[in-house]
Amino acid sequence: MKPLPPINDAILVALAQLVDDAQTERRDPSHEQIGFCIVKAGLKHADPQAQGQPVGKAKRLRAVLSQALQDDFKAAQKLTDILISHIRGLGGFRTESQNYVGAEAIRNLQAAFANEGFVLTDDGDLTPKVLDSLSGAELTEALSAYVRRAQRGAEDAALLTGTGKDLLEATAAHVLVELWSQTNPPHNFPTLLGQAFVALAFKTSEDKPQPGESPQHELQRALFGAACAVNRLRNKQGTGHGRPWLPTVTPDEAQVAAQTMGIVSGLLLSSLRERKK
Repeated sequence: MKPLPPINDAILVALAQLVDDAQTERRDPSHEQIGFCIVKAGLKHADPQAQGQPVGKAKRLRAVLSQALQDDFKAAQKLTDILISHIRGLGGFRTESQNYVGAEAIRNLQAAFANEGFVLTDDGDLTPKVLDSLSGAELTEALSAYVRRAQRGAEDAALLTGTGKDLLEATAAHVLVELWSQTNPPHNFPTLLGQAFVALAFKTSEDKPQPGESPQHELQRALFGAACAVNRLRNKQGTGHGRPWLPTVTPDEAQVAAQTMGIVSGLLLSSLRERKK
């Protein structure tokens, strides 16, 4: 399952620069080609040109993506993917092409994607960072990018490309490496997550409630239970077999599960940062 690219306001602005030829001679994609991409992503209803409003290409694209970010996040991801592939096919990433978008526009988009855990090469190939090659603070930041996407309910943030792990597994294992130098973490998920919670002085379901304990401890215990429940919803066949969730999981449940992954992983990473200061 190829993950759809992330999209946020910074990526939106940088992506619009790829089609903005206001200061140059005309280059493709044309308005007609942009319209084709918009329709293919299912966003014709958000296209100002389809509503009779004459706007420039960059403004047109910003308008469509801005509305999609609010109304249909997955469609915004699809349009981002379609546009980059289309621009690459037109030669937009080749310096010798008449449709070359420019080094600055490419660098801006690369930086915006990097903040979301994706790598855009100079020739326009967009892929997630391979987390197995990262460690330390660099891995913390890469995982944080997945956390942000998961917190928005992005299904493709649930399983980490190229690792065979999900976000919770990868984050818990990272905590154990950083705090306990444990390079061979447990394969059993509740044990793995439990050790990460202990390393961060969090409470798990094994810690019985105590009279007068803080509400933070109650919350930690509840989050541990929720994380274990989400792990049981996993499709253990992995990313090559479609959705990362069991067939019985509804789309709404999948979104909540991804968001839960993001919440728990985000808590672990923020606490890890505090301990590493």
